[in-house]
Amino acid sequence: MPINPVRHRRISEIIGYLPLIIFAGVLLYIGLSAPNFLTFRNLELIVMQSLPVVLVCAGLGVVVMAGGDDVVSGGIDLSIPATAVLSAGIIAVMLTQGWPLIVCGIVAFFACIIVGLLNAALVTRIGMTPLLTTLAMFVAVVGVNNVITSSRRINVDHPLIVALRAQDVLGIPLGIVVVVVVLAVIYFVTHQTRWGLHLQAAGGSRDAAEISGLPVRRLFGQSFVLAAFTGFICGFFVLARGSGSSPGVQDNLMLEMVLATFLGAAFSARRVVTMWGAVLGAVLVAAISIGFKSMGVNVFWTGLIKGSLIVVVVAFAALARRGR
Repeated sequence: MPINPVRHRRISEIIGYLPLIIFAGVLLYIGLSAPNFLTFRNLELIVMQSLPVVLVCAGLGVVVMAGGDDVVSGGIDLSIPATAVLSAGIIAVMLTQGWPLIVCGIVAFFACIIVGLLNAALVTRIGMTPLLTTLAMFVAVVGVNNVITSSRRINVDHPLIVALRAQDVLGIPLGIVVVVVVLAVIYFVTHQTRWGLHLQAAGGSRDAAEISGLPVRRLFGQSFVLAAFTGFICGFFVLARGSGSSPGVQDNLMLEMVLATFLGAAFSARRVVTMWGAVLGAVLVAAISIGFKSMGVNVFWTGLIKGSLIVVVVAFAALARRGR
């Protein structure tokens, strides 16, 4: 029996929306079970808690735009959360040693850029698979950070770090203002410049981009460097959210980054990963985390639920892509 193209396309569209529908159902259940979940104060807390995830999702979104949305062979960078934690660890250690914040930031910046350059070289020059390369880099960078911090918690009370968490600008939390500015800059670079248009062309169709003469490998490599930069910025928000550097933060950050980024594809008309979709996904993931916490759900069950949601979101994304 021949397949009806129109019906097939409609089924693909429905599949693309299913992750969003599932999340809406979970949030509805939380809203009914936790009376204070939808208060203004709690919504502000959700946005504040989502800021580190928003930043790493923006970085991952850039890599996906440059390399395509295939989870295995396309654009993927699992090392961004580890880069963020490395940035936070370097800054925390140097601050406790009496170094000025500007010097700490410069050292952390170059350390993060080195991670991005290594990812770029291994993927575009050596020809390693992005998934395995960045996963291995994640483990390596976490090991480096554990050496730097001696795997211990380091409290940070620098006024600027505290301000990202507690200070307001015209009634809006400073952290939200800073993240919005960073996102606006990344959006401008990736959508309003020739480089950004070339980047998207490379990820949209690698063969067509190469035929057109675009430097596809170089553009893909540069996306890893930009992603590492978002990890560097995220390090400040990791310190602000946790009042310092703590071991193990990168694991949950990576889990939420992958979940939020690919969930965000449901907000796209073409069911592809976009930066703003990833940002909205990050807020939804933070809402679920805080919602479960307010309901008293065990943290281990929360991790299990998030892991299951990742499988569901990625699976439906793959089905929707096949349907297209």
